[in-house]
Amino acid sequence: MMSLYVVAAIVLAVALGYTTKINIGLFAIAFAYLLGCFGMGLSPSEIIAMWPLKIFFIIFSVCLFYSFAIVNGTLEKLAEHLLYLCRNVPHLLPYAVFLTACLIAGLGAGYYTVLAFMAPLTLLLCQRTGMSLILGGMAVNYGALGGANFVSSQSGIIFRGLMTGLGVPESEAFINGLAIFASTMVIPLVVITAFVFFAGHGRALKSAAVAIETPSPLNREQKITLWLTLLMMLIVLAGPIAHILFPDNATVTFVNSKVDIGLIASVFSVIALVLKLGDERKAIASLPWGTLIMICGVGMLISVAIKAGAIDALASWIGGNIPPVLVALVFGVVAALMSIFASTLGVVTPALFPMVPPLAAAMSIDPMVLFISIVVGAQATSISPFSSGGSLILSSCADEQSRTRLVPQLLLRAAPIGFVAAMLFNLALTFI
Repeated sequence: MMSLYVVAAIVLAVALGYTTKINIGLFAIAFAYLLGCFGMGLSPSEIIAMWPLKIFFIIFSVCLFYSFAIVNGTLEKLAEHLLYLCRNVPHLLPYAVFLTACLIAGLGAGYYTVLAFMAPLTLLLCQRTGMSLILGGMAVNYGALGGANFVSSQSGIIFRGLMTGLGVPESEAFINGLAIFASTMVIPLVVITAFVFFAGHGRALKSAAVAIETPSPLNREQKITLWLTLLMMLIVLAGPIAHILFPDNATVTFVNSKVDIGLIASVFSVIALVLKLGDERKAIASLPWGTLIMICGVGMLISVAIKAGAIDALASWIGGNIPPVLVALVFGVVAALMSIFASTLGVVTPALFPMVPPLAAAMSIDPMVLFISIVVGAQATSISPFSSGGSLILSSCADEQSRTRLVPQLLLRAAPIGFVAAMLFNLALTFI
């Protein structure tokens, strides 16, 4: 009975957060305390210990370093330069928007930050060229999602942290993270290609004249920030990749055991401050505090749910009622429906990831398939006007007329197309 109460509390926390616009994590913390202490007899210290400290530290430290690239304009300037390079090949503009958003997000800006400064630029390009608003919106949204899923970027770090918190070995979580990133790169390229070459959007783009002003060069701070970012990514990736290639090498194993992206990012933040690459207070203020509270708050409530047996009960029900060949598809559908009203990072993955290990073991399914299906499904509907991605794109429209015209396109075309593409991918992934 208590497991049902906890599941109801999770649903209620999401519903209250959506309707009141108050951070879902705050409701989750309150429910975790009330149900854990007064319903399950746990002590307050046990509830506080459920705060996912490791995930909090990693997100905080990594985002702090990456925030210097946001504060001093490095990422925005880089986006301008990359788009300028494709001015003479306008029919490739959707790919350029996608890859630019992907690169900027992969360098650490995160999904929401990329959309915040890339969406207005993309919609402006749509007005100046023959690119449709729906194609431009999907390209920038897909790019921001895919890049943020990279193993050393914001979403990828969260996914890996959730996996290791469930007992998945670091090396396996790293490989799963790479697989999630690769999957969320393949689907967008297929969808964008279908739009450009099979839906008639490419013909209008080929004759378009793209008027993009020559961007100014990167200044000293921006150049150093970019090199530091690339260096940190290289250091973070070198250890796990070397360990995968040489698992029996003692030196590689030792070095890899000392690699921690949160601690490395902290060192690079100090270097950035010493080199005066940005204002410390602005960098700290730009951290995604709302996302941190939501992820950690929901994490506490999910921990209470695990303690109450709710996750095992749900996994057992799925294992007993869903054929193995359809499990990935079902996870994708559930994640997509949840994502319409809730955050992928803060609610969907923390709620569904804990079901993967026991379910995969019981049904002899590769856990990687289920982890991928959850993320792919959750991000399939992120462009819906009711979701954060779609709302950010709508807020970037230059006028009310464009915004009114774009709403039904996002709701009735972009979101369903993304959903169908994701579900087909999940089905193919199961058989492959």
